[in-house]
Amino acid sequence: MITLSHVTYTYPDQARPALADFSVELHTGEFLLVVGPSGAGKSTFLRSLDGLVPHFYGGRWSGAIDVMGRNPVALAPKGMADLVGFVFQDPEAQFVVDTVEDELAFAMENFALPQATMRKRVEEVLDQMGIAELRDRRVGTLSGGEKQRVAIAAVLALQPEVLVLDEPTSQLDPQAAEEVLVALRHLNEDLGLTVILSEHRLERVAQYVDRILYLPALGAAPIIDEPRAVLAQLPLVPPLVELGRELGWQPLPLTIKEARPFARALDAQLRAARPANGNGSAAGAEAIAARDVHYAYGGHSALRGASLVVHGGEFVALMGRNGSGKSTLLKQMVGLLRPDEGRVVIAGLDTRHADMDQIIRHVGYVPQHPGALLFGETLAAELAFTRKSHGLPPDPDSDRVLLARLGLAALADRDPRDLSGGEQQRAALAAILVAEPQIILLDEPTRGLDYAQKRALADMLLGLKAEGKTIVMATHDVELAAACADRVVLLAEGQVIVDGPARQVMSDSQVFASQINKLFRDPRFLVVEDVLRAVSD
Repeated sequence: MITLSHVTYTYPDQARPALADFSVELHTGEFLLVVGPSGAGKSTFLRSLDGLVPHFYGGRWSGAIDVMGRNPVALAPKGMADLVGFVFQDPEAQFVVDTVEDELAFAMENFALPQATMRKRVEEVLDQMGIAELRDRRVGTLSGGEKQRVAIAAVLALQPEVLVLDEPTSQLDPQAAEEVLVALRHLNEDLGLTVILSEHRLERVAQYVDRILYLPALGAAPIIDEPRAVLAQLPLVPPLVELGRELGWQPLPLTIKEARPFARALDAQLRAARPANGNGSAAGAEAIAARDVHYAYGGHSALRGASLVVHGGEFVALMGRNGSGKSTLLKQMVGLLRPDEGRVVIAGLDTRHADMDQIIRHVGYVPQHPGALLFGETLAAELAFTRKSHGLPPDPDSDRVLLARLGLAALADRDPRDLSGGEQQRAALAAILVAEPQIILLDEPTRGLDYAQKRALADMLLGLKAEGKTIVMATHDVELAAACADRVVLLAEGQVIVDGPARQVMSDSQVFASQINKLFRDPRFLVVEDVLRAVSD
């Protein structure tokens, strides 16, 4: 169905190609997962399927591509739109109109479809993606996850034969991600739609797909095979697969159900395991105090009496379904939003009265869309500007060390806006850490990061915590929360509904539990290291 032969593509002004002598054949009607480290060419490969590469981005292309008898390089995206539907990593990049229903109809209007057909398809995709209640909402008021589902629905309305998605669950809570993936599986199985998606959180997707395409590095031959065969070869894998590989489980389990017989065989050893290390709360002074905070976007209430106290040196994970108020609460903490009712005090400053210059002397904030922070001509210039704006002297050596810790040393002279999503995430983190804030606020920090980068980020954040920094992280990444957080705070409908030690809260949850905890249902076992320690004892 889809064939790429010896494709080499280089983005404008780049010395190295993003794809080098790349060849692959894909089957009609398959569900394919594309994985690999950041920078291996995953997004470029996906963009080539509808002609975005090279038509939208420019650059140099060589080689042959065929998608169901059409050549995207010759036809451009306009000539492929009815055949290939594309959902971007950042859903806002493809929104055109103001309301959800109008957005769903927009592409169909461009194809001059009959009114009755458009009405029918709008109803279908609203139900398929579980977003009927969003029909009349303004796109700008939606949470990140809600925007993601609307973007998928807008593409499905054209009923393409190939659906291409770039990290479609990166902004979704575990339940919403499951709903989207189940919907994609139904589209694949019931309608025969070919689904091709890239995703870093393999634990969410691997059990659904027919094959995995692994791009190991630029220029290296891709590996394509059934999921178990590919996961056996990857350097870093989901926790369940990692545990299976460490303990020699065969066949390698992809789901909790497949792993249960192996877990039962360990039961006697694990029962005797010592108690887990307690992730107790730090005893420092109050660093952040939000009390009875209310906030509404127009007529939509985002926070309804939310209260939360964070002490100095704590690592707190904010979790909850999309639209529960996590991002809004973070923005309240950094003073980007001010309470309609209630108050927020951070580093002793009441955000209702303190100006932003005062707050950012103490607080570093990385938003869900990190590109909004980046405007320097180079990454090195970005860090230098932050130092200057905070009244700090230039220190290029320290900047280089920081970039190296984040795996960005080779990108110091690149324009931050030309970086990949994962690279921008780390660049924005570097831009706030260079000012050495005592309080760090992160909104979905693992979005766009591969497993190696996520592990490096977790190590860095734990290092910052060890230095006495206070960290509050809004995340849907339960594995990161399990590895790092002292406390987990669950929000729902703009209120804090659960607040407690990470091991306790995650073990009591069916949705916000890590893979390892789902397998053993024991607060002593949240991450792979917990189990390996118990087995070795």
